[in-house]
Amino acid sequence: MQAMTRIARRMFELLEPICLVTFFADECNDELAALGHRTYWDGYFASRAAPLGRVPAQVVHAAFYNFAEGEAARHIPSAWETIPPEASVAARLRGSAASVRRILGDELVGSPGLVRAADLATKAATSAPTEGRMMYAGMRTLPIPGDPVARLWHSATMLREHRGDGHIAALLSERIGGTESHVLSALDMGIHPAESFGRIHHLPKQRLAEVMDGLRERGLVDSGGRFTDSGRRTKERIETLTDELADAPYDALAPAELDGLIAELEPITAKLEAAGSR
Repeated sequence: MQAMTRIARRMFELLEPICLVTFFADECNDELAALGHRTYWDGYFASRAAPLGRVPAQVVHAAFYNFAEGEAARHIPSAWETIPPEASVAARLRGSAASVRRILGDELVGSPGLVRAADLATKAATSAPTEGRMMYAGMRTLPIPGDPVARLWHSATMLREHRGDGHIAALLSERIGGTESHVLSALDMGIHPAESFGRIHHLPKQRLAEVMDGLRERGLVDSGGRFTDSGRRTKERIETLTDELADAPYDALAPAELDGLIAELEPITAKLEAAGSR
């Protein structure tokens, strides 16, 4: 179990920079804006939630988990009223693949190693059970791209959503809500006060105060808003369980295939990290 947990963590480190182009680089946002999405967040909610189908905002809120109450409803279903979900998810794929292609350059894009990485990542990403994995199951309904760069991004994103579903389960097991999870992440990154963290700083001060008070009452943060020993152990348990729950896709790969996937991804990830996935 510990060995597989280390593999799941290593794969997260290698795959995350591929996924992050969707949020950091320009191409995806440009594609979504060209469809008619008015804001970054319209495009984000519309394209990420699209694999779930035309579900209500309450379902998107539940599936995404860590957005504040009402945020999903500001974008869903209005972002789909004139732009079909299928168009948004296709634009996300086009833009994200274009970003990966630009950042990697012709040498890596045209390499046999990238094709092998895409094939092995796809094998892993299409092999895990879908039960209890809402976002992952939604991604599994989408067609696998033929282009190797698009296939690599698509498979990395499937694996990211699989891990994310497991992370939500880990948070629920510790009774940590979405906004609370951002506070714990901020403290884990050394951000203090946690309320200044970019993912929550815009929330109403009263709401943030309630969250911090609740964490203090549970003994997870101290009077100064920093981790207690109990809070740090809670965060560590969440991360360990997240890794454990992310193992399943990699069971489909033989040891030599897993070693090969890691080896092929390392230069790809290094190039993306050097560019900040932008």
